[in-house]
Amino acid sequence: MNILQITSFLIVLAGAFGAINYLFLKLPSAIGILVVALLASFGVLLTDLIWPQLIIAETARDMVTGIDFSDALLEGMLGLLLFAGALHVKISDLRAQWRLVFLMATIGVGLSTVVVGVGFSWLTGMPLMIALVFGSLISPTDPVAVLGVLREANLRKSLETKIAGESLFNDGVGYVVFLVLVGLAFPSGDAHHGSGLQDAAKLFLQEALGGAVLGIVLGWLTFRVMRQIDDYSLEVLLTLGLAFGGYELAVYLHVSAPIMAVCAGLLIGDVGTKHGMSEETRKYVDAFWKLIDEILNAVLFLLIGFEVFAVAFEVDFLLSGVLAIGLALLGRLAAVAIPVFLLKPFRSFSPGVIPIMTWGGLKGGISVALALSLPDNEWKPLILTSTYVIVIFSIIIQGLTVAKLANRLGREPDLV
Repeated sequence: MNILQITSFLIVLAGAFGAINYLFLKLPSAIGILVVALLASFGVLLTDLIWPQLIIAETARDMVTGIDFSDALLEGMLGLLLFAGALHVKISDLRAQWRLVFLMATIGVGLSTVVVGVGFSWLTGMPLMIALVFGSLISPTDPVAVLGVLREANLRKSLETKIAGESLFNDGVGYVVFLVLVGLAFPSGDAHHGSGLQDAAKLFLQEALGGAVLGIVLGWLTFRVMRQIDDYSLEVLLTLGLAFGGYELAVYLHVSAPIMAVCAGLLIGDVGTKHGMSEETRKYVDAFWKLIDEILNAVLFLLIGFEVFAVAFEVDFLLSGVLAIGLALLGRLAAVAIPVFLLKPFRSFSPGVIPIMTWGGLKGGISVALALSLPDNEWKPLILTSTYVIVIFSIIIQGLTVAKLANRLGREPDLV
């Protein structure tokens, strides 16, 4: 199948599964599409067990594996999704929460990586460095899933900014940490990753700082051009070019493309909308990117549901994945609680911040894509299965309950 056929197929299925969810399941849109896709996938697998001569599962597996999920997300959809998410987070709101967002997106990601990695190594006997790679790919929260849940939760502004800002930035930082650890764990892999600690430190600075600088520069240049124009269709096209072109340029320059997309989106969404767009343009840009976000979100969750065909259904792997859910939650708790405790002498927090942000740290397609991108080795099937189990639990169980938890604990008066 060529790219147009694959795209058409996915959009048709996303629309059909979305309609099934709307008419029968009535779950939040993206989660409902994921559930229907999972049910369809398990139905195909069950049919194959009953009538193996039909080889339906094998055909479906060939189709799914023919779609490079890792490349499609990491080098295609992710830039648009992160840019769309960042457009709706205001820098002024983020500035008030920057200390907690910064600590959770840096120290928090590191703590979670260590907690999950050490625990998974002890649990499975996996070499520590490879287990840390698993910890790094499962530690970032998925901004796509998180921002989708926030739309349902109706949280107070300060808590919403904490969760949204942290999910956008820890995704980029987590990706850089993953690249560094892959370079250390699999030194014969991608040559530009390097294999020593000095190379790892250089890579981290190059990826993280380079991505931020590139995003700010490209976002500023686009803003300056938009100030000279009053044509909403052209300005929408400029933002689309920034998201697509900037992401690909970041990949080419070996700097963090996710961090680039977030920084560019923040600048355009705040400074650009205030000083570079007319009221009509703001409405069109906002509506366009909301629509892009919803469509890509639906396709992404559809793909996650279909990735069940790439998972090794061995009892030991599935058991390890179930136990790893606890490790992932423990790592997330450390990533939230320790930054909050570090900042408590300087500011106050409502009691609901830690449980809401811990349970609201949803995992998603990014973790699956990173697991699929690992070099082939004896531990990859276990890592992929465990990652998939955690992601499915996170999106369905946490995703369907976090809004209730947030509404119960998160309605107290705002604290500074």
